[in-house]
Amino acid sequence: MVCNRCILAVKALLEKLGIAWEAVRLGEVDLKENLLPEKEQQLRVGLEQLGFELLDDARNKLIERIKTLIIEQVHYGMDDKGLTISSLLSAALHKDYSYLSNLFSEVEGTTIEKYFISQKIERVKELLAYDEQSLSEIAYKMGYSSVAHLSAQFKKVTGLTPSYFRQRGGPRKTLDSV
Repeated sequence: MVCNRCILAVKALLEKLGIAWEAVRLGEVDLKENLLPEKEQQLRVGLEQLGFELLDDARNKLIERIKTLIIEQVHYGMDDKGLTISSLLSAALHKDYSYLSNLFSEVEGTTIEKYFISQKIERVKELLAYDEQSLSEIAYKMGYSSVAHLSAQFKKVTGLTPSYFRQRGGPRKTLDSV
């Protein structure tokens, strides 16, 4: 789950299936009780129909938690400019960053840093499309040291300059496809 609409869709599914839950957050659901096998299968099928999957493997759960924390940081928490992604993940997951980084790279085929940059660029695309903030404001909001740094990274990832993207538009990705 990567957005508030995703959370609403999962809550609606849980209600429909009569599954009691305590909390539904990005990428996580806290159930009030363990599910019977047939109810778990109904949930699995329902989630797949919504484009989600039920994760029951500890490694996959950890990877999804890393992705969720990165998405939350990029889209809702970039105000804390002094916090590095490595310290955020280590503190939130109570694991050594090198372990998290190696696991993520092994499972996802990319590094946490590249995933983080990809998420930031998608957020920058969104802000550029809104056309409500200057490039300087966007660079500051997204934690870039300068407009030049943002522009260089944006061009490296997209092949376009931020100014060109703002004028002409360009392809955007859904958060879960980054």
